Amino acid sequence: MRALLLAALLVASGNAAAQQLLEWAPAEVAAIALHGPWPPPPVHDPSNRVSGNPAAITLGRHLFEESRLSPSGQVSCADCHQAGKQWSDGRARGFGLAELDRRTPSLWNAGYQHWFAWDGAADSLWMQGLRAVLDPREMGGNAAGVGKLVRERPDLACAWRGSFGAPPGIDDERLLVDAAKAIAAFVETLVSPRTPFDDFRDALVAGDRLAAARYPVAAQRGLRLFVGRGNCAACHFGPRFSNGEFGDTGISFFVGSAVDPGRHGGIAALQASRFNLLGLYNDDPTGASATRTRHVERQHRNYGEFKVPALRQAGRAGPYMHNGSLPTLEEVVKHYAEVSPDRLHSDGVPLVRALKLTDDESADLVSFLRTLSADAPPLPSPAPLCP
Repeated sequence: MRALLLAALLVASGNAAAQQLLEWAPAEVAAIALHGPWPPPPVHDPSNRVSGNPAAITLGRHLFEESRLSPSGQVSCADCHQAGKQWSDGRARGFGLAELDRRTPSLWNAGYQHWFAWDGAADSLWMQGLRAVLDPREMGGNAAGVGKLVRERPDLACAWRGSFGAPPGIDDERLLVDAAKAIAAFVETLVSPRTPFDDFRDALVAGDRLAAARYPVAAQRGLRLFVGRGNCAACHFGPRFSNGEFGDTGISFFVGSAVDPGRHGGIAALQASRFNLLGLYNDDPTGASATRTRHVERQHRNYGEFKVPALRQAGRAGPYMHNGSLPTLEEVVKHYAEVSPDRLHSDGVPLVRALKLTDDESADLVSFLRTLSADAPPLPSPAPLCP
């Protein structure tokens, strides 16, 4: 009997330890609330007339997996953005027809962004897809090849009519852009799952202490650091845990003996492209979607700035940083705990500073970051193009 009572007490004490809720100040609760709710409303991109169109989503899924968009027939979007690798490729640097200078970004929640690629050289999701098709190191495609493919394949031509209201025409460049818009319509559907953090956030906001206490205590401590002393939420805020903008991370922007200009080069490429939102192919009749592009300015401080990545699913999507130089979350936290101000631009906004975390605090922060990931349901097989 005494042994049974002792066992019961041990179980009860274990449950109490596992279900502990820190005391949260109203300001902390308000800061945490800003990181939800999740999932957000569905995407609608006014610059893409087939955004949210079910027929175009199906067409885009097939084109996403179509290696013949590349003249080599060897590379598709799905080769670099793999569902089983968090819509990235698990490599330090992307590889299409050749190795790239930067890591392949995940496509999770890409439809909610307003700048694309590490340098923001695209201002729409469809422009970024188009750039990947044309880049000689990625897919090496061209407008004539894409136009020929969609005109000559009966299933694609049939799906084209269902998506765009007309069969493929003779303007190869427009067909290339519309193929990218269909792919973007599919990619917009890639919304990451709810996570343990979301359950905690919702319970905390609702005042449900019992449900909130199910969240691990180490993750609670890490979250307190994230929204508090660490000031991580200055850049990683909102439901996606990113401001969608660019910053100096203290990571080298050299590629061998050359310099990766980062955002500085991205703005130049964006402004020089006829495919940006100021150009012919923006479907938004109001022009409002082009406001950011119209006003963006290249400045010296943009050298070596890279886009602030969203943190959802990040615990399963290493390696990290724009060049894949940090293999684990632990290494990322260590980098920000110890980053030297000498590695940062003197004319930039000094948002990054050494966090000076203890080992226990670093472990807590990693515990929190891991709660921003969860198992995603398997992607269903694509529907036929023309049933």
